[in-house]
Amino acid sequence: MKKTMVIYAIISLCLCAPAFAGTGLSPGKQDVPEKQKIYSPYVERTAKDKNFAEGLYWGDTHLHTNYSTDAGMVGNKLSPEEAYRFAKGEEVLSSTGQRARLIRPLDFLVVADHAENLGLAPMIAESNSDLLKTEYGKKWHDMVNAGEGYEAFREWASSVFEEDRINSSKMQRTVWDRQIEVAEKHNEPGRFTALIGFEWSSFNSKETPGNLHRVVIFKDDEQKVSRVIPFSAFDSPDPEDLWSYMAGYEDETGGSVLAIPHNGNLSNGLMFATERANGKPLTKEYAETRMKWEPLYEVTQIKGDGEAHPKLSMTDEFADYGTWDKGDIAGVKPKKDEMLPFEYARSALQIGLQQEQKLGANPFKFGMIGSTDAHTALSSTREENYWGKFAGGEPQADRYEHYVIKAFSGDERLSTFAWEEVASGLAAVWARENTREGIFEGMQKKEAYATTGTRIVVRFFGGWEYGEDDVYRPDAVEIGYDKGVPMGGDLPAAPNDRKAPVFMVGAMKDPASGNLDRIQIIKGWVDAKGERQERIYDVACAGRAINKKGRCESPVGNTVDEANATYLNTIGDAELRAVWTDPDFNEEYPAVYYARVLEIPTPTWQAYDAQFYGIEMPDQVPLSGQERAYTSPIWYTP
Repeated sequence: MKKTMVIYAIISLCLCAPAFAGTGLSPGKQDVPEKQKIYSPYVERTAKDKNFAEGLYWGDTHLHTNYSTDAGMVGNKLSPEEAYRFAKGEEVLSSTGQRARLIRPLDFLVVADHAENLGLAPMIAESNSDLLKTEYGKKWHDMVNAGEGYEAFREWASSVFEEDRINSSKMQRTVWDRQIEVAEKHNEPGRFTALIGFEWSSFNSKETPGNLHRVVIFKDDEQKVSRVIPFSAFDSPDPEDLWSYMAGYEDETGGSVLAIPHNGNLSNGLMFATERANGKPLTKEYAETRMKWEPLYEVTQIKGDGEAHPKLSMTDEFADYGTWDKGDIAGVKPKKDEMLPFEYARSALQIGLQQEQKLGANPFKFGMIGSTDAHTALSSTREENYWGKFAGGEPQADRYEHYVIKAFSGDERLSTFAWEEVASGLAAVWARENTREGIFEGMQKKEAYATTGTRIVVRFFGGWEYGEDDVYRPDAVEIGYDKGVPMGGDLPAAPNDRKAPVFMVGAMKDPASGNLDRIQIIKGWVDAKGERQERIYDVACAGRAINKKGRCESPVGNTVDEANATYLNTIGDAELRAVWTDPDFNEEYPAVYYARVLEIPTPTWQAYDAQFYGIEMPDQVPLSGQERAYTSPIWYTP
């Protein structure tokens, strides 16, 4: 154990740059002779390189409170106030009256309540006079107060496909102003960042209800954000109209805004389709516009992991992690295999390369991020501290049996149950400082990554000139920037004497989670025939060698005691590093690379529930799994 902690301390100094920017802890610039050498190597580091990310910050960009109709109408009693308090590390009472607290506070949070009838549930609770003047507002108010909240929600949800039956901009303005006020209250530059945002929740159409949802995040404060109200699917189900709204916001206010799509796995092939929502083919302008507004993709969350699918990546033994692939988000249309490539991040990155060859621009050149999509106002991601997706899924002995999505078609094969949930995920952002500006710019640059809930530290750089020992140097991060680009970047032109790109990657375990199993670099490219290709390379394996096929020679092992929901960190490593040169590089083929870091097996929340409540889970319920991190990619363009 002592050896592990020493290693952890050493690697933390190497991989994690100090996170003091924006705190006022550093001294001001001193008047020194022009030619005097500066002893401290950190005095002018960020001044010389404004792209240098000083610190790693953890957060959730996708959390719902009782202001979201699909939360507040079905039992969530917690407002944005409680959401921020919980994220900051305070103890709160959950909607079911249970004490809840995080193991560690978050650094930032986006309360992203649904724009569609924003705040309907609090208005019902308040018996708002404007709400009661509307036919359906009064009807749903009476149903909720009669104990028929779920029935009222189902009726409301069905109406989303048709029209806004409340249609009150006054009510939306009232609730939006409340959200802005609470975010301003809890925003503490240098300590905690409360980014203002909302979710645009398009279901495409009633006939084909594919998930096209986006979380919209503003960099700005109330002075600018209060000049607009959230854009909803009632305004338009087409993401291009959302981008027009965002452009209008920036033009009018001088502010900045971005959007993060999520859950392509529930889109039935629409999220990364090669035609627009209006049925027209993609264009260069479309590709450039999409990437201007959507630099990131939420690759993992509670409604299933969206990195890869086992039918698309058949040689990837880790592709099937919390996969939801029954149908669309409403449980109306079943999934077809031909939809899958247009739903998952790995295949979408490859399709983006194909489209760039055709259009001259890449519509799917996104970075990776994770978040919870929890509708409990509780941003929890740890397996032993899992608070479910909805208030009805908060800890209780039988929650694994509850519905998450009861199929609107009535076909139970398309329904999803709580035991299928994953506790994911978290957003990790490398940034200059923990402020709205710092976090937003880190996301915009795609110097961000996703985890399934664990706090694995990862840095990933690409270039042409990294040496084998560079990753082990104490100034490895500076070398990463000096000789190449960080995650989210594009490889520069190759020097004449360099024949293949070189990648430098380092990872450090979460001190409160499992040791590391391996680091992988996943490559996608388009070959001479214009066809998509991919390959997985294990570049660092804990305690094992890498074989001639570029894979760990054996599995890491498994110490999980499922009956007691425990494990031992007697396998794996506290940190892993590697410098890797692509052995199969062809300068004529466009390519994309990202790193995936895997922990050793640990118990799932279902195993903890079984132990805590003394129950036996059905055979199909997973009791152990390997948590992971996905970095934003690095691209090569011939």
